[in-house]
Amino acid sequence: MSQLLVLTGAQHRRDLNDAHLRRASAVLGEGAAASWLAQGVAAEIALPTALADDDAPLVTRLRAALGDAPIDIALVAADERRKSLFLADMDSTMIEQECIDELAAHVGLRAEVSALTERAMRGEIAFEPALRERVALLKGLPISVADELIERRITLSPGARALIATMRANGTYCCLVSGGFTLFTAAIAGKLGFDEHRANRLIERDGALTGEVEEPILGRNAKLAALRELRERFALPRAAVLAVGDGANDLAMLQEAGLGVAYHAKPAVAAAAHVRVDHADLSALLYLQGYRREEFVT
Repeated sequence: MSQLLVLTGAQHRRDLNDAHLRRASAVLGEGAAASWLAQGVAAEIALPTALADDDAPLVTRLRAALGDAPIDIALVAADERRKSLFLADMDSTMIEQECIDELAAHVGLRAEVSALTERAMRGEIAFEPALRERVALLKGLPISVADELIERRITLSPGARALIATMRANGTYCCLVSGGFTLFTAAIAGKLGFDEHRANRLIERDGALTGEVEEPILGRNAKLAALRELRERFALPRAAVLAVGDGANDLAMLQEAGLGVAYHAKPAVAAAAHVRVDHADLSALLYLQGYRREEFVT
């Protein structure tokens, strides 16, 4: 299977330069010619056929050649490169916040809830009981707070709009699948143009949260099931699926996708995903699929 090396950096910094491309090409060997996808931001190099697939030592050598430059390195398959199905986590992925932590801030419990969130996302504690424990702390909170947070506190991650707009314009079905709450996913999915959204439902009574969440909780297994269900619905091969997330409850979904991307992720997730994006924004997912900057829909 032929592969490509994709190098991406931060859009606003434009750290990637010709010297980096020469160093990477030197590691790959004779015949490795670089092509810009976006000047200063993203480039790709076709790997000589003699190089093995999934060559971890190759990535190590490339990292050494690039030094401490804030550039992401990814090896991607050349076949089925542009994906037909996309599943994305929401909190700390498509948006920059963790919604449950923002809700907790309204009752003065941000520190306590954030600590639980961080441990759950790192995989140190089970997601489902940790979610129940955090939601219980929100009992009595008016549901109108969610609208206020979406208006004043929740921000879309850089590159999110271009990512969804470009993929949908090219026929990709996009699903927002979150371990968070429908109070937020409905609004975020609408803003970004997702085809559908799936998340947990908080139980409310008389305009306030009861401190409970509907069962079963949408966590690691439900995200994996969503991917498989949608892939079957559209009769797609595994290679046609792209998934992105940052937490431990995303990992099964990322590993099941044809291309699973750990986005600014927790260490264990970044280490286990197919590709990690630590420096670039979400537009890196378009470059991984071979889109050039001029093809972006904005």
